[in-house]
Parts: sequence; C-alpha cells; structure tokens
Amino acid sequence: MKEWYVLHTHTSAEQFVADQLAQKEIETFLPEMSQKDGSGKSRTIALFPGYLFVHFDYMTANPEHWRWTPGVRRFVTFEEYPIPVPEDVISALKQRVIELNNRGKSAQARFKPGEPVRLKDGPFKEMLALFDGPVAPAEWVHVLLQTMNRSMRLRVAAASLEKVEPEVQTGQKRPRRTRGKGRRIRSS
Repeated sequence: MKEWYVLHTHTSAEQFVADQLAQKEIETFLPEMSQKDGSGKSRTIALFPGYLFVHFDYMTANPEHWRWTPGVRRFVTFEEYPIPVPEDVISALKQRVIELNNRGKSAQARFKPGEPVRLKDGPFKEMLALFDGPVAPAEWVHVLLQTMNRSMRLRVAAASLEKVEPEVQTGQKRPRRTRGKGRRIRSS
C-alpha cells in the first residue's frame, strides 16, 4: 500500500533528489514557495529545507531506488522503519503551499530597505526603526533600531511591523551652505 514518507536530503539538494526519484517513477512532493530577495528578484525556497515527501509502497519498493540516489541521506524513521505521514497532512500542506504562493506579496515584501517602520508589539512596541531586509525563515525580517546612541539589528516577525508615513515638512527650507562645486557661502 502506497504511503507518504519524509526523506532527509543533503542541504539544498531537495529539488535534485525529487527530479532523480521522478525519473525512477517515484512520486514526490516538495513544498516550495516563491520569495523575493533583497534585490527584488524572485526565487523559490523549500518550506522544509533538507526534506521532501515521497509516495510509494515501502514494503514492495526496490530500496536501491532511493538508497543510492545522490543527495539522499535517509528516511525519517522510528526504530529503523520510516514513519508514514497521513494523507490528510499532505493534503493540508499542499493547500497551504497554494495559499502561500497565491497570497501575492509576503508581509516582508511590503517594505523596502531603509524605509522607516514602527514595531506593533513585543518589548519594543511603538518604537521606530529602519527596515533592513528579509531573513530566513520566511516572514522574518531585520530592522535597525536606534537606541542609546547605538544602532541595534533586531530579527522580528514581518507581521509585527507597520509603515511609518513620512512627516510632511512645513515651514522654512534649510539655508544654502554652498554656491555649488563645494564653494561655501560666507556670511558677512
């Protein structure tokens, strides 16, 4: 009887192993989501780095199909036997991956590096910081918090941030200090 199992792979080899097993006609499921990096380029990342799900009959399958596949470490086991993952868990995971990928922008994609943000909760609630960039795992970001004449880099949940609207400056413009090309204006 076919069941789902969790296969542990080498770092960043999940897709390679999935492709190799597909060539051997073993069904796989690699939960992935697209994420934008700091430069704005979209890339695909594994939801569970180093793991993928395989669907086959463990008792009748040829162990050579996965044992010697490059990038495979071992099955997640209990007392030497792989642990089957219930079908409803796999279905829920597939649905969640679809939701994550259809959601459009993640919370961390709402902010640009250097943009002022306000922390909505936690020990630094209501403090202002500068957005620094995304961090693994997904939905976490770095912010720079100015405190005690020092800049601290914090890792916070992207959902706990909100944009700070830039203050509208009214009144006088700052006086000119140079005439251009670095020539200072002398006051009389």
